[in-house]
Amino acid sequence: MPDQTYLSQNDTIMWMVESDPLLRSTILGVVLLDGVPEWWELQARVAHVTHEVSALREKVVPVPLHPTTLQWVPDPDFDLNYHLRHIVLPTGSTQQDLLDWASTHAMGGFDSARPLWEFTLVEGLADDRAAFVMKAHHVVTDGIGAVQLAAHLFDFEADAEPRMAEPPARGHAPSTADQLRDIVLHDVAGVADFARRSLRSVVPTLLHAVRHPQDAANEVLETALSVGRLIAPATTPKSEVMVGRMKSTSYRVLDIPMPRLHAASKAAGGRLNDGFLAGITAGLHRYHERHGTEVHELRVAMPISQRGEEHAEGGNHVSVMRFTLPVALDTPQERIVAMHDAVDEVRHERSLDHTETIAGFLNLMPKGVIGAMLRGVDFLASNVPGVPIPMWLAGRRVERFFPFGPTAGSAVNVTLMSYDGHCCIGINSDVAAIPDADELLDCLRAGFDEVCALADG
Repeated sequence: MPDQTYLSQNDTIMWMVESDPLLRSTILGVVLLDGVPEWWELQARVAHVTHEVSALREKVVPVPLHPTTLQWVPDPDFDLNYHLRHIVLPTGSTQQDLLDWASTHAMGGFDSARPLWEFTLVEGLADDRAAFVMKAHHVVTDGIGAVQLAAHLFDFEADAEPRMAEPPARGHAPSTADQLRDIVLHDVAGVADFARRSLRSVVPTLLHAVRHPQDAANEVLETALSVGRLIAPATTPKSEVMVGRMKSTSYRVLDIPMPRLHAASKAAGGRLNDGFLAGITAGLHRYHERHGTEVHELRVAMPISQRGEEHAEGGNHVSVMRFTLPVALDTPQERIVAMHDAVDEVRHERSLDHTETIAGFLNLMPKGVIGAMLRGVDFLASNVPGVPIPMWLAGRRVERFFPFGPTAGSAVNVTLMSYDGHCCIGINSDVAAIPDADELLDCLRAGFDEVCALADG
């Protein structure tokens, strides 16, 4: 097999649709620190990580004569000084000042001729605190992959020894002939892998079809219906309030004790993710009420992780599923149960086993088709299992780790990452859809308070 790795069809969709800036797939993490780390030590740490995680020194290039195939290759001109930056905000800047800068920073795209990430040390916060802001393209990593990468970047003890960088390794761009040879090998390997997996199941499947023809027909029909639900156009949001779209976004955060949200979810027979979705839908229902509108259901896009033990650290291994959630429910118990049932149904969709093939089909269609599917989403929600214990960065303790996912054509993205007993929730809202970000934050806080009150019982 060739040394280069290829973007999956799902990742290729993320890359291709960025011809529309509204559909950019930038993810960003804001790490709050209790002080300012030594710059030289931070430089050495990040340089070390780029040798531990090869994807940080690679860029995406198109494959000649293969328009829907992209591959990772080493960047021969990798320059750490471009990717690792250092800024100072006005003295005494607040956390919201930091978030305002971070949202503007995230709006800018990436230089596709370089690796798709940028890290920035931010000084100037009140009480001599600092922040480390990590920006990356979603094809570089998904949420769980980002947590895996954090294990290389952060320490789990306060007085860890500094990590020094390896001698710089210079990659080389493959020649056109090498690329053509590798893509042929890639295609052949893909066909062989598909045949191998199919052959393992074809005999039992044929025997089952012969013995139970009605069951076989029903399975084919159910799979077709599931695929239809996955790719069905949904160009109009269900919300009559969060309808505008533009390239500017606002960042806000919520900090909720994790044991409290977990206990509330468990009290209603659900999991943490069910309580998370219950808090969001309760908040969005309140937001619509404050705008004089009754809403009964909203369309959500939620990444379903398909990461396995065989996958390397980093990388993107999620399939984004669109479905509707009820939002007009009377009690938090009913809300959590409804969230659990809706997500459980999606996790058992037959189309989940075929998302890569479906994505390959969609990549052959005009980009506007995919864009239309995304613009009809009301909100995105993502729950990322984080690090349960304290971390340090170059000797400075990490106080909070707030994640921000892309709006990707929706009105708002709400992402939760657990860290050291806290649910760190990042809210990225489209300014045209939600011009009053503080009002939305107030509604979401009230929604989570309503859900967490179950823990008191």
